[in-house]
Amino acid sequence: MITDYVNKTVVVKYGGSAMKDEALKEQVVSDLVQLHKAGVKVVLVHGGGPEISALMIKLNKKPEFYNGLRVTDRETVDIVQMVLCGKVNKTLVKMIEEKGVCAVGLSGIDGKLIEAETLDKKLGYVGKVTKVNIKIVSDMLALGYIPVISTVGCGGEGEVYNINGDTAAARIAGALGAERLVLMTDTPGLLADKDDPDSLIRRITPEETEELKKIGVISGGMIPKTECCAEALSLGVRYAVIIDGRAPHSVLNDLCSDESPGTTITGIK
Repeated sequence: MITDYVNKTVVVKYGGSAMKDEALKEQVVSDLVQLHKAGVKVVLVHGGGPEISALMIKLNKKPEFYNGLRVTDRETVDIVQMVLCGKVNKTLVKMIEEKGVCAVGLSGIDGKLIEAETLDKKLGYVGKVTKVNIKIVSDMLALGYIPVISTVGCGGEGEVYNINGDTAAARIAGALGAERLVLMTDTPGLLADKDDPDSLIRRITPEETEELKKIGVISGGMIPKTECCAEALSLGVRYAVIIDGRAPHSVLNDLCSDESPGTTITGIK
């Protein structure tokens, strides 16, 4: 129930279809504001892949992907920074503040929040997180703001890196000692049968996810998501959930229900 999260931190990773649909975007922001007003310390970590691709195409630059990650050359990382730190971030901040709550837009560059190094030379400026300096986020929470964080990071020699949103959210949640990490996706959660939405796995441990990976039940894009959840738990987060961001009020329903509408990954029985 929502009262279980009063004065506790909840990190929400927002992206996918819920970000592309304006009505859903409005609902997500309303949910976050409602949680904040109820006393929950909300941190919003966002992506913006479709917006990045759209601008690249306008600039006659073809988006390329390798193993599910965006190939990010020097020109592309500039586009990523413009879209994520600029348009997407400030739009979300504006929407939150229009509902009477103070928000502050941050990126992984601010306060060296996310330090990174090259993940794979084939990917260019895609970063592997090496350190999270959480003070700037903690300070904003203490002042009563909702931090809205875009997932770019900084290198040791001034480089800017494109950081996977789920990875960034997991590391930020761990550094904050968050009670809950919520990953909004385009699926109902983990499915025992990927073709059957009624086969939702409601609750699972990190160890059990490893077994399901071995037999192919967890595959494709769900592999990195479950790995991010497991990493968050290893860093001290109590619960990590994968929910369907396309469903109305999915974040609010997750925190207000005795059982999440998605999949909860936790070591707590």
